[in-house]
Amino acid sequence: MKQRTLAMMTGFEQYTRKTRRAIFLEEMEQVVPWRELCALVEPHYPKPGNGRRNCALRGCR
Repeated sequence: MKQRTLAMMTGFEQYTRKTRRAIFLEEMEQVVPWRELCALVEPHYPKPGNGRRNCALRGCR
């Protein structure tokens, strides 16, 4: 049986402090127009079939 730490116990999640990274990503999520940006990038994104497989465009909603 694994030992559980105090941080792993339920109920303490509400007391965690947001990191600078989490705050930044939340702000970017609100500010960046993801649909428009993905629509601009997608025609120039490499198509599958030639060479290395590409990864999916992330963040497109």
